[in-house]
Formats: sequence, C-alpha cells, structure tokens
Amino acid sequence: MSENKRASFGGKLSVILVAAGSAIGLGALWRFPYIAGKHGGAAFLLVFLLSVLVVGIPAMLAEFAIGRKTRKNAVGAYRSISKMWSWLGYGSVLSALFISGYYYLIAGWSLEYLVNSATTELYTSALPFTEQFKEFQASWRPLIYGVVFILLTHIIVSRGVEKGIEKASKIMMPLLFIILIVMAVRVAFMPGATDGYRFFLSCDFSEAFKPETIMMAIGQAFFSLSVGMGCMVTYSSYFKKNNNLVTTSLNVSLLTLLVSVLAGLVIFPAVFSAGIQPSEGPSLVFVTLPEIFNGMPFAPLWSTIFFVLVMLASLTSTISFHEVLTAYFAEEFKLSRQAAAITTTGISVLLSALTFSSLFGIDYLNIFDKLTANVMMPLGAMFTCVLVSWFLERNFMKEELTNNGTINKYVTPVIVFMLRYITPLLIFYIFIMNLL
Repeated sequence: MSENKRASFGGKLSVILVAAGSAIGLGALWRFPYIAGKHGGAAFLLVFLLSVLVVGIPAMLAEFAIGRKTRKNAVGAYRSISKMWSWLGYGSVLSALFISGYYYLIAGWSLEYLVNSATTELYTSALPFTEQFKEFQASWRPLIYGVVFILLTHIIVSRGVEKGIEKASKIMMPLLFIILIVMAVRVAFMPGATDGYRFFLSCDFSEAFKPETIMMAIGQAFFSLSVGMGCMVTYSSYFKKNNNLVTTSLNVSLLTLLVSVLAGLVIFPAVFSAGIQPSEGPSLVFVTLPEIFNGMPFAPLWSTIFFVLVMLASLTSTISFHEVLTAYFAEEFKLSRQAAAITTTGISVLLSALTFSSLFGIDYLNIFDKLTANVMMPLGAMFTCVLVSWFLERNFMKEELTNNGTINKYVTPVIVFMLRYITPLLIFYIFIMNLL
C-alpha cells in the first residue's frame, strides 16, 4: 500500500485516544489498583510514574518512530527498517495472535455479566455469586460470548481506520471516562469508603522502594502501555508526519494512569465499604463487586453501568491486536481490508475455541498468557530499543522525535540516551525476573 493511499488518523486527539485505547485494558481495572494499594499506595504511583518515564515512554517512542517512518504493518515496518531485524515484526504479529487466543474469552465474560445485570438475572438467581461464576465457567457460554466479542471487534476493524477504529475510539474512550467518574462519585458516598481510599492512596515510602515494589512498578509500566506486540507500530503507521510523537506518548501514558487511578477510586471504596478484603483477578470483578452492588439501591443499574465499563475497556484493547493482524494480512498477502479482517476473525475464533476446549488437556490460556507477557513482549520491546539506538543510523530517532529538527530539540537527547543505556537493561531485568 503506497503512502499516499494509506489511511491516517484525523487529528491529534484521535491519535491519543486510539493509542490510549490500545493501552487501557482489563488489567487497568483491577490489577494496577491492587498492586498500588499493596505496595505503598501513592508512593507506588510515584515509582510507577518514574518507571513510565524511563521504560514505557522510550519503548513506545521506539515503536512509534518505526511505524510512522515506514507506514507499514508490523512485519513490513521492521523489514523496511532492516531485513536482518524483520523477525521482530513476525514476533509482534505472533504476540498479537497468541493474545487473541485467550483475551476474547475473558472479555466475553463482561458481556455475560452485562446481559445478566441488565435483565436482573444476576440478582434474582438463587445461586450465590461465586456459584454463578463457576456455573458460567463450566458452560459453553464463555465461548459463545467470546465469539460475540470477536464479531463486535470485527465490525469496527472491518470498517477501516477512520470510519471504524478512529470513530469507535472517539465514542468509547470519553464514555469510559464518564462511567468511571460517575461510579467514583457514587461509591464516595458509601459508608466506610474512606478505608478504601486509605488502602489505595496511603503513602508508604518504606514499602514503595523495596526491590519487589520497584520491579512491579517497572513491569506494570511496561505492560500497561501495550509495547512489544505490534500495536503501537501498527497504529503509528497511520500517524501523520507532523504528529508530535513525544507529546502523544506522554498523553497516552497519562490517560492510562488516570484510568487506573479512577478504577482504584471506584473499586476500593466499594470493597472496604462492604467489609471485604480486596483481591486481585476475576474474583474481584465477577464475584466481589456484584456482591457489593447487591447491597446498593438499584443494584442491577449500577452493575450494568460497571460492566459496560469493563466491556469498553476490553473492546478498546481487542480492536488494537485485531488491527495488528488485519493490517498484516492485508499488506503482506495483498488482501482487501474486508478479506483480511475476516481472516483475522476466523483465526481468532479458532484459537478461542482451542483455548476454551483445552484440547488434549493443555491449558492454552496459561501458555499463551505466560509466553506473550513473560517472553515475547519484553524481548520484542527490548530488541526494538536496541535496534533503533545501536543498529540504525544515529540520526534515525533524532529525526523522528524532532520531526526533522523542528520540535522536541532539548528532550530528544535524553530519550535517545535512555533508549541506548537504560530502557533495554530495565526491560531485560523484568524479563529475567518473570522467568525466575
């Protein structure tokens, strides 16, 4: 696809919303708040911000530079930069592929609970919430709802970059923030909410600067920004040449942090108000929170609003890795966008069915999750930093970050220094720690 025919995002706000949508996912709604509360509260937020500055943003900028410079899909982008490094592009596409093997299933859970909340079935059932979740997991419904989620994603991506991805992001991202704010205001008036704020926002510097906490902050900064899986390379290939990459990366990072903080301000006041200890993972979202909503007036309404939020956070992420695969199939195999999207959707359905069935007794969900999160994504991001800072022309990053010397002249040397000497080492540290 030639550059003059290639689609591009309309404006600066669109670029930020689309990239932030890729970064904001299910983990932002429960994993980040829980980790922050467990590791020093507000002090952890400070360590996390520092980690974003030295790990997340430089790695994101490396991918932004490659994508915008080449204006190609992940494989084509790395191959255009250096044929010897084209394996990084294939690794990114495989990461997106493996993630699609389990993420849609988990995202589909939000649709089940959204429907059951809206119909009040979740709250009129004779089964306790724990048993309802177990019964749901033991049925075929997770696969059915997972496929529905794939089809929702397909409809958006197949409409194209401007009419599909960009338009959807302009609607979903503001709606996501509105729902978070509404929920945060509502739970603030619950009795005992201050205990939740204290858990989440207390400032314990003795806890924050422990080695384990620093590792968790660096890891969260890296994984929360969706680097190492081709999303930012693919999305930035639709950036216009005058987009300010540094400003975009800062805004995406701040929006991602803001969603995580708002999620904490929703979840923990509600949890502590109910006298329940916070827990990480699906049990918090699909068991504990429905139990809390059940004690509130208009429980089905608040539950429906919350699971709309979970669904939106999931959908903004599934769109991104669907697009990675769709762009790859379209450009590498010369398919129309519709044919490429159908191919991606078909593969996603097959992988989801494989994961759900646990064929031959293999836990594909755990395998895909650990392989991508612990190996493929960190290695992809680390070697991308090495590529742009050590093996390409020395002016490559300088020209891309400054838009050929017109902006960001003073901050660019700092970013280049971090890409050469700091960011890849810290990502390698996370890679090793995750394997131990």
